[in-house]
Amino acid sequence: MSEIKEIRLVLEDGTSFTGKSFGYHGSVAGEVVFNTAMTGYPESLTDPSYKGQILLATYPLMGNYGVPSNERENGIPKFFESDAIHISGLIVSDYSAEFSHWNAKCSLEAWLKENKVPAIYDIDTRELTKLLRDKGPMLGKIIADEVDVEFYNPDLHNMAALVATKEKVVYGKGKHKVVLVDTGAKYNILRCLLRRDTTVVRVPWDYDFNDDDYDGIMLANGPGNPAMYQMTVDNIKKALLEDKPIFGICLGNQLLGLAAGGSSHKLKYGHRAHNHPVRMVGTDSCYITSQNHGFVLDTDSLGAEWEPLFVNLNDNTNEGIRHKSKPFFSTQFHPEASSGPTDTEFLFDKFIELIEESKK
Repeated sequence: MSEIKEIRLVLEDGTSFTGKSFGYHGSVAGEVVFNTAMTGYPESLTDPSYKGQILLATYPLMGNYGVPSNERENGIPKFFESDAIHISGLIVSDYSAEFSHWNAKCSLEAWLKENKVPAIYDIDTRELTKLLRDKGPMLGKIIADEVDVEFYNPDLHNMAALVATKEKVVYGKGKHKVVLVDTGAKYNILRCLLRRDTTVVRVPWDYDFNDDDYDGIMLANGPGNPAMYQMTVDNIKKALLEDKPIFGICLGNQLLGLAAGGSSHKLKYGHRAHNHPVRMVGTDSCYITSQNHGFVLDTDSLGAEWEPLFVNLNDNTNEGIRHKSKPFFSTQFHPEASSGPTDTEFLFDKFIELIEESKK
């Protein structure tokens, strides 16, 4: 490691933590959120859903397996969820400067510095996590060399416009044509679709796809407040008048619900990690899932033609919805998760089955 410098984390309630800098030494602001996963920081850091947020990793040791290569496959990075780090800053308890992994190409510190992302270690992350659990979402800022910055609330901004593609991009040459509405799509959604004989047409968050030729619609994950994406919701409303299959993931679940006439609200501290248990409504089937969201859908606000599909067994919040007669469904969790459990990837198969049935 290079010369160790002090750096501070300041929360909007005035709470301050002093630690040591190991990433890019600079000041930054965002919403402070925590993730309880033991592994998967390359995936988390490149997940566009974290745009505008300072990520606290509750697992005590980070960096010990380094960062993989930027090898590309099908036109996208093979081991990351996007082409960039999207978190504003990183908070860990202990940073391991020594790393060892068959696929590691550089250290976490070097990767953060290259992408100009500040990071802080040697603070009491347990105390900070308990504070966030008790008080709920909190804005914060990492301050280096006493260079202060204003607090920044990502919920007040259209974050998808910062992370989504700016133009239509086509991947694969499969027999099923799927429109991927990019509000901050993780690349593993693309990978899961491409493995299932599809041509994926990735379009910007505000693109009206309704006049295009397609077999199904994938509503992607993404950052921020779903209420900021009215143009996307309006386009989904038009699609609901047709019978072509729709599959939504995470933010896509919320946007589908808003298009169906529902509402959403912000959770006290969100669901971000692996190993969240969910149950398929009307069955005894339970699945272990990966999640990353701060908002949740209010299923009571949906019309009579819609029903819950999954429920979270920790807090009974919504984890997915479906239409009672049309091929529309969504999940709040991530069935495409790369570093976590893959119990629910079969939902991509279900989506393809619905497409095949609709084409008969």
